[in-house]
Amino acid sequence: MIRDGDRVAVALSGGKDSLTLLEALLLLARRAPVDFSVCAFTVEQGKFLRPIEPLGEYLRRRGVAWTYFRDEPSLRLLDEQPEHGCDLCSRYRRRAVYEVVRGLRANVIAFGHTADDFCEALLRNTMFTGRLSALPPVTHSRDREFRLIRPLLYVTEDLTHAYAESLGAPVVPCGCSQRTGTVRRSLRDMFRELEREYPHLKENILSAMGNLDTGRLLDTRFLDLEGRRPAAPEAFPILRES
Repeated sequence: MIRDGDRVAVALSGGKDSLTLLEALLLLARRAPVDFSVCAFTVEQGKFLRPIEPLGEYLRRRGVAWTYFRDEPSLRLLDEQPEHGCDLCSRYRRRAVYEVVRGLRANVIAFGHTADDFCEALLRNTMFTGRLSALPPVTHSRDREFRLIRPLLYVTEDLTHAYAESLGAPVVPCGCSQRTGTVRRSLRDMFRELEREYPHLKENILSAMGNLDTGRLLDTRFLDLEGRRPAAPEAFPILRES
């Protein structure tokens, strides 16, 4: 994910996940076998539920280079279309992120998506978009100007919550994370209920993302319709409850 000479800009949302990511990368920068630098930025879209100043003071005490950017187009959008959806907000944020990171002369953008986000994205895309996909751990912006990384893909939110609390870092929640009646909230509630009985659920889903059996899916690009490949050991498996 990170290479020699990289300048990594951490997208700080004000939440526990991105704060954990920042601290992890600061530690890694001191110990990694490659030389890279870390900076941080926050895009203001008018949705923070608390003042952002405590976060800035915390970062200054830590000696972290931090940029706070008020995105005027996003603020106008909030005034003109207060009921706009997540997709539109994301497009505005993406444009603002690239603008900020370009000014920081960074070539890598690090996001604080966790294992929970990867699992939720897989189910959300499967159930509501008809695609078997999640989040890419490493990808690039459309013009390949920036590498986008998500280093916390194997870290669950219970760990980031505990770590952020141990730091005493000020968490600044976003109003979007508090919304009820959304697909994301429904999925989180579903996971919470299932994990009471199946505590390793997210581990298994993450494992499945890296262990695809394409011959048992419905994408004809991968199906052996002519029978040219050896049959699987168990062509018609017996489904058993765990």
